[in-house]
Amino acid sequence: MKLDIIPDEFTRATSVLKDIQSHGFEAYFVGGSVRDALLKQPIHDVDIATSAYPEEIKQIFPRTVDVGIDHGTVLVLIGEEQYEITTFRTESTYQDFRRPDAVTFVRSLKEDLKRRDFTINALAMNVEGSIIDLFDGMDDLEQRIIRAVGDPKERFHEDALRMMRGLRFASQLDFKIEANTLAAIEEFHPLLEKISVERIAMEFIKLLLGKNRKTALLPFIETECYQYCPELKNHAEALFRFSDLPDKQIETENQAWTLLVHTLELKDNEIRNFLKSWKQSNQMIHEVQQLIYGLNKRLLEEWQVMDLYNLGLDAAISTEKLLFYYGRNSKLEEVKDRYLSLPIHDRKELALTGNDLLAYFDKKPGKWLGEMIEMIETAVVKGQIVNNKEVLLAFVNDKINEE
Repeated sequence: MKLDIIPDEFTRATSVLKDIQSHGFEAYFVGGSVRDALLKQPIHDVDIATSAYPEEIKQIFPRTVDVGIDHGTVLVLIGEEQYEITTFRTESTYQDFRRPDAVTFVRSLKEDLKRRDFTINALAMNVEGSIIDLFDGMDDLEQRIIRAVGDPKERFHEDALRMMRGLRFASQLDFKIEANTLAAIEEFHPLLEKISVERIAMEFIKLLLGKNRKTALLPFIETECYQYCPELKNHAEALFRFSDLPDKQIETENQAWTLLVHTLELKDNEIRNFLKSWKQSNQMIHEVQQLIYGLNKRLLEEWQVMDLYNLGLDAAISTEKLLFYYGRNSKLEEVKDRYLSLPIHDRKELALTGNDLLAYFDKKPGKWLGEMIEMIETAVVKGQIVNNKEVLLAFVNDKINEE
């Protein structure tokens, strides 16, 4: 098969392949970019495989970076573009179930492609747009199937993360996992214990954000892969409930974690530890805690002005979007209008500062100061007083006199 229209991402890189070929070597576009071109999906990174060894690539191109030279990968810089070029290779045993003990460079495209994970990723394309398909990947693309290259048991024993990658592709592409491949995942799922949490988390979040997460979540649960993911071991029932949420694609990573945390019915004081176990950043934890707070509030009642103020517009809008998964109607425009109409949107916008209070009342800093600023802030947000320095000072004076 030959592509009728070669995407621009490949066209821009054509000169790289031609330069390699002009020196007597083979060079092809390979992997996910070829798959996505055939599926007419957006192309992200264009990867190139070649019969040239790393040192030979470095002699061809003047600007290179050794990003993974031990495994045959050199980054080539062409103007503003950069391309990872990897030598055809075979791999030895994988004692840690993730990285090969040794890599052997070869001159054969077939030897290189047969070590790849799935048939739909074992495709290559030459500079003219002709597809090289040695493992029936085109058929699997047409049938929408995730199938391991060769023996799936060997592929997963080599690299256990491939099991999570297969599940992730099922979600992202809305494909089904082929029976033998699925059986091998079920057999070898305990090997996920050997994989770092960070790598599992990367695949898991992509799975959750895929166009059909249920087609991946069900085998994720049924093969018991979840048992080797942080804090999920005893939550099969909750994961099934999560898979039954309406099938609308989740927009953002923090929304995905929020829906999962909410379905797991974690308590407020459990959220941080759960997300930390998944190696999530403090920023992500904060965002999820905000969304959980907003979601719990919004499922019970309409927004209060202080909720909108404390959450901010982005979190409030994101919370509204989550209501879809609970059969509720969102009020995006109303929430946006209400938020924008608030007298202030940040404490820094108050017409009165802590230093103003200290100077006016000639008092020393203390607990009273923070409490007073918070009282002023709440009163202004609720529209109880005008955000004017004199008015705010009079308000504080009255409060102090009342005490």
